[in-house]
Amino acid sequence: MTDAAPALTQAVTDWLDSLVARKGAAENTRAAYGRDLADFLGFLARHQGGAGGVAQIRALTASDLRAFLSDQRGQDIGSRSLARKLSAIRGFVGWLADRDGFDATATLSLRAPKFRKPLPRPIAASAAHDLLDRADANASEPWIAARDGAVLTLLWGCGLRISEALALTGADMPLGAALTVRGKGGKERRVPVLPAAQTAVAGYLRLCPWPLVTDQPVFRGARGGALNPRLVQKAMELARHQLGLPASATPHALRHSFATHLLNAGGDLRAIQELLGHASLSTTQAYTAVDQVRLMEVYQASHPRARG
Repeated sequence: MTDAAPALTQAVTDWLDSLVARKGAAENTRAAYGRDLADFLGFLARHQGGAGGVAQIRALTASDLRAFLSDQRGQDIGSRSLARKLSAIRGFVGWLADRDGFDATATLSLRAPKFRKPLPRPIAASAAHDLLDRADANASEPWIAARDGAVLTLLWGCGLRISEALALTGADMPLGAALTVRGKGGKERRVPVLPAAQTAVAGYLRLCPWPLVTDQPVFRGARGGALNPRLVQKAMELARHQLGLPASATPHALRHSFATHLLNAGGDLRAIQELLGHASLSTTQAYTAVDQVRLMEVYQASHPRARG
């Protein structure tokens, strides 16, 4: 971080380290926030003339922050990214204010740019079945076909993120009726494992040419290393094109589909929240917002006022 004095650079490093050590932030989050702060400090160096130190952060004004946001918009940075950058700046400045004892109101009170989160587009149950079958058929070798099918089955049948499925190790095998998953921020949750998922993973393990090792990933690439998520995405892209499905039919859409299909079958929103590992119910509602009709039916059937 060349656009900052050594003391400020060290402060940024200390804050980023604290995110991982004390708040359980993922390394990807740490890296993204680090880039965001580097962008901001680089802007300040240009805006105010010369690399600044901690005193420059203490003297920040709302005008400085608005100038930064304006500069970023001029580089075609979207509202979602701007909101994340401002979140990183606020987090760091708030931490520094607590450490050094200064008033950070000007920074902490600036509102983030508004943006509309696109609603997820789940895949119909019949299309999900077709995708899994097609992904199997396209593979170059039987064990790779079984591997891709097993990963996609875990996404749809258990609501896993692709990173969670690929993080499974030999210690998690054989799959039982439930699985402990480590999700974002290192948070653990228990998810039920459908017999179809158990069968798919067991079938893959029987065919996989690489030995199952306790501390090694279950899902392997062709050379035996950890499976790259891009290979799963490519397998689904090919299947999607062959079936004429839209670009929204991605591996992550299978997780959205898991939530929506459970809701359609009468699942409880709070229970689905726990299965997905969402910290906020509003996030789970976004996953199922595509089926407002079903939500209204649940409301009409269960709310005392609706029943009269």
